[in-house]
Amino acid sequence: MKKYLFYLSMALVAVVLFSCKSGKKSVFTPTSSGRAYEVLVVVEKPVWERPAGRALYNVLDTDVPGLPQSERSFRIMSTSPKDFDAILKLVRNIIIVDIQDIYTQPKFKYAKDVYASPQMILTIQAPDEASFEKFVEENKQPIIDFFTRAEMNRQITFLEGKHSNFISQKVDSLFGCDIWVDAVLANSKAGDDFFWSSTNTGSADRNFVMYSYPYTDKDTFTKEYFVHKRDSVMKANIPGFKEGVYMSTDSLLTDVRPINVQNSYTMEARGLWRMKGDFMGGPYVSHTRLDEKNQRIITAEIFVYSPDKMKRNLVRQMEASLYTLKLPNEVQQKQIPLGEASKEAEQTNK
Repeated sequence: MKKYLFYLSMALVAVVLFSCKSGKKSVFTPTSSGRAYEVLVVVEKPVWERPAGRALYNVLDTDVPGLPQSERSFRIMSTSPKDFDAILKLVRNIIIVDIQDIYTQPKFKYAKDVYASPQMILTIQAPDEASFEKFVEENKQPIIDFFTRAEMNRQITFLEGKHSNFISQKVDSLFGCDIWVDAVLANSKAGDDFFWSSTNTGSADRNFVMYSYPYTDKDTFTKEYFVHKRDSVMKANIPGFKEGVYMSTDSLLTDVRPINVQNSYTMEARGLWRMKGDFMGGPYVSHTRLDEKNQRIITAEIFVYSPDKMKRNLVRQMEASLYTLKLPNEVQQKQIPLGEASKEAEQTNK
């Protein structure tokens, strides 16, 4: 019997090893390690210290936009290929620098859940260091988006089973829409074409807001119109603790850009909010979309109040909810595309 158990255990180990080498997830794939927005770069030390490596470091070290203080996009670790052992292979986000003269041009490759789950590995190939440096600098945003969206997808997976049914039901009854928001947002307020939910805590306070208004013309999707509309909605629905205090938008520190959500045009706004007549403030992110069926605009927004603390992870956790917004006649999106890096990349473990 002992001999039988020994051979059985050896067979199981072989299955695990084969699964890791083949790049296919199995029931034995271990849970990944590391913190959210932590990236391990596998690179030869001399390359890491030369311009090619510094170019990649500078991309990962870029500040997160729309925050009141400087916070870099990722926590960066590095290791040489020879030290990339079984423990480091469990890290959730990995970049492999692959510079060899066998390649004719730079390109991305990516693989999912190779050594652990959830895990994303992005390989950047190039024939030489000069072309690697140029390629990385030209693809700064796709690299950032690739890992940011991978982390958001992990949050969306969490929200699928842990979102607030109450918020989903209120959003359905008020707007005919659906969205997944963390169940920790237990306080709420509803108004005319308006809904607000909050954790209502003094520190690390997280908030979700949704409102709608009639669509008029394409000028609706401008920064000026958005700020004006946001200010009027927030002033009416989120007053301060005393008369004359209300939420406003810092227009100078608000940036907008077009993004794709549910295969449709979405205006993303990112910046800072402040309480007029008070010292409170913090970051916000919003998605503004056209509900074509009802010819109205739907804006979903998250904002955070967390004085004297880092806000990157709070904002990004909440921001993931915005990608789950389902307008009437749409299908719930359970994962968001990884961005331009994944479009250009060859997936190696399909």
